[in-house]
Amino acid sequence: MTDASSSYDSANTTPLSPAEFALTQAEEAFGTHLAITPRERAALLRQVARRLGADKTSINEAELLHALCQVRRRGWANSMMNHAHRSGAVWVRKADVLLAAERIHDPLIDEEGQAAVLESLLEERWRDMADTPLRVLDDVRADLADAGTYLSGAQIERLSHSIARAFGGVDLGFEDELILEEERRAREQEDIRAKAEARRARELQKIKDWEATLVGFEKLPALLHCSRREALRWIAEQRIPIAKRDQQPDGLEIFYFDPAELKKCRPLLNSWRRGTSQKRDEEYDDSPQARKGNAAIARVAALDRFAAHFRTARALNRRITLVTGPTNSGKSHTALEALAQAESGLALAPLRLLAHEFREAMLSRGVPASLTTGEERIIDPTARHLAATVEMCPFNNPVDVAIIDEAQMLSDPDRGAAWTAAIMGVPARHVFILGAADCIPLVKRIAELCNDPVDEIHLERKSPLRPAGTLALTDLRAGDALIAFSRRDVLDLRAELMAHNRRVAVIYGALSPEVRRAEAARFNRGEADILIATDAIGMGLNLSIRRVVFSTLRKYDGRQTRNLVSQEVKQIGGRAGRFGKHEEGLVCVLEGAGRPSFIRHMLEAPPEPMLELRPLVQPDADIVQAVAQEMESDSLYGVLTRIKRAVLRPDDPNYRLADMEQALEIAAALEGVDGLDLSTRWTYAMCPINTRDNGIPRLVEWAALHARGQSIFPPGTGRLPQASTAGREELERAEKRHRRLVTWRWLAMRFPDNYPELIVAERNAAILDEWIEHVLRTQSRMRETSRRHQGRRGEHHPKPHAGERGHHKASHGKKSNLSSKKPHHKRKTH
Repeated sequence: MTDASSSYDSANTTPLSPAEFALTQAEEAFGTHLAITPRERAALLRQVARRLGADKTSINEAELLHALCQVRRRGWANSMMNHAHRSGAVWVRKADVLLAAERIHDPLIDEEGQAAVLESLLEERWRDMADTPLRVLDDVRADLADAGTYLSGAQIERLSHSIARAFGGVDLGFEDELILEEERRAREQEDIRAKAEARRARELQKIKDWEATLVGFEKLPALLHCSRREALRWIAEQRIPIAKRDQQPDGLEIFYFDPAELKKCRPLLNSWRRGTSQKRDEEYDDSPQARKGNAAIARVAALDRFAAHFRTARALNRRITLVTGPTNSGKSHTALEALAQAESGLALAPLRLLAHEFREAMLSRGVPASLTTGEERIIDPTARHLAATVEMCPFNNPVDVAIIDEAQMLSDPDRGAAWTAAIMGVPARHVFILGAADCIPLVKRIAELCNDPVDEIHLERKSPLRPAGTLALTDLRAGDALIAFSRRDVLDLRAELMAHNRRVAVIYGALSPEVRRAEAARFNRGEADILIATDAIGMGLNLSIRRVVFSTLRKYDGRQTRNLVSQEVKQIGGRAGRFGKHEEGLVCVLEGAGRPSFIRHMLEAPPEPMLELRPLVQPDADIVQAVAQEMESDSLYGVLTRIKRAVLRPDDPNYRLADMEQALEIAAALEGVDGLDLSTRWTYAMCPINTRDNGIPRLVEWAALHARGQSIFPPGTGRLPQASTAGREELERAEKRHRRLVTWRWLAMRFPDNYPELIVAERNAAILDEWIEHVLRTQSRMRETSRRHQGRRGEHHPKPHAGERGHHKASHGKKSNLSSKKPHHKRKTH
């Protein structure tokens, strides 16, 4: 044992620190074989120093080995991750290798030993993910596909070996079963893709062949035995059907005509010349060529007479009350009072969260109510009132009163057609339509098309709203809401504020309604000082916000990056100054993000003039079926392509065709799946998916199982790490799994025989909701605990952790390093 005199460096007699002295003693006693490098020694000294105290001057062998393991764990994790990448084990995550490194207690472990520890941990992960190896494989593949990673045959084989070992090894046959199943699945998907491509080409060729029979305007006089002037007049009067229009680069339109349709016009020429509109049904040409023409398709679809599709609503003597006003003006309260007093009623909301709030509002008034959304049903057999999302509007059950909320969504390119259908088709004697003042012209136009009278009520905001200049990020106070327009920017701002020991709640579109509501409740209760949110707060949440602060005045809307419009500033900014909580609402802009005068101008601007008063419409299942019968086709892709080209002229005076691109994309992919009827294909095409998360390939895979009569079991939760250690990657993965479950539950509501175990899906969704909310809540609390702990030590200005110093330093200036950050561009999918 070394005596006290040896506490000096033998080379230059420099006094040794207590840690150096203790480490030197431990190395001499039992560490000669550990091969400690100079770089490791510096880190090891810090580990030893932590283990020493006032009455402790040495460490034992176990403490030395543990300290050295702590030093070497980062290197082991890097080594395991590099080896996984080289070998193609793309399912190995950073969290896996970090946890595996924590489990190693032998500082001399070699690569083979490290691999064994990692494999043991992966096998635990597989057993935690699902009950059967096939379901584990499905979940792992789905997680990887969400990130754009697809496995080769060799990777599938290796992954199958690992999963099989987790469930008992090759003796039970899991391994071969997994490999064979994956090989079959790969062959099937390739076959589906090939069939889909061939059938799409065939449908497009049919249209091309038909278009080849069309004639230009110069042929009309000879075919109709009329003058050129007469032909021009009859085209202008919309008597001669235009089969196709080509837009030239100079803006000039060239018209083409179907000879079969022109033939049907000949017996009508004399009446046209007399100025009458005589039609002769006996002249209708029922030949296959005529039946497949664009004019015939448009006649069957009848989207130019869309209001007439809703026969129940047209049979009622409806009255519309349009209630408009800014946020915080009491629109919902006015309508809910009327709804609660009615014997039967319906409340239609834009979001599942809002549908729940409508139902709770009715229950609080003593009115039994059911709930119907795309993925959820709560049915009270005694209830005569229903809360639902707009897309779930029941068109055949008359009620006394209906509410349709957020009518400004009529102009939304993705969902506007659902509001058109709801307003035109809701079977209620008295319809309350709620929205911002911008929607007034379009609602009135729809009422005119339906021959419904309209009463107007305009409400003013209950508390004043005013612009309040700029704020630095460090000036944010309790009750403030900071607005960003992407998930990435929300989480960046959250990290920066938490680095300053601020308690933060977040709300963004990828979070489920349950988590959004939980985060809103934390903010309202004062458990979070600041709310960071996207425009997802613009609808459906009661928030006690004092100031709304925009971190940017531009957003990506799925098509382009543009300035915010006045309605967006009013809708989001109007969340400030909740009546009864704050005397006024203040709207600010973060320093460096834009001019405060822009906010003032947008808040004071009158409703923007609506240049397009033709409501958006889209086909429903009945229209799709009718067009398919007219075309004598069972191809959904062919039907939708023809509807897109034929059913509404671009210059139709009353309606516009909604964007059908996603439905067409799904229909095209489904062309390769045999065994599904047209109605089922249409249902799949309407399914809410996120195209960025491998949504369409997964939907096609599920549809193929459906077509074979196999069950599609609900996605799992995966293995969820402790909330305190979860990073952005784990959080995003859980959000994607939740979206997968939303899609599955939507389909289960429509095909319960093919999508069994709905209770399991709901349980998994609840687990993910709870975990995500726990991550957001726990990490914020950890910062608060850290702040209090530092405060007890008398540190009025706590130092940031090493990884946070850049944020901390930047935020002491007047301009935040995040205030001018460009938004992350993402397309919104409903």
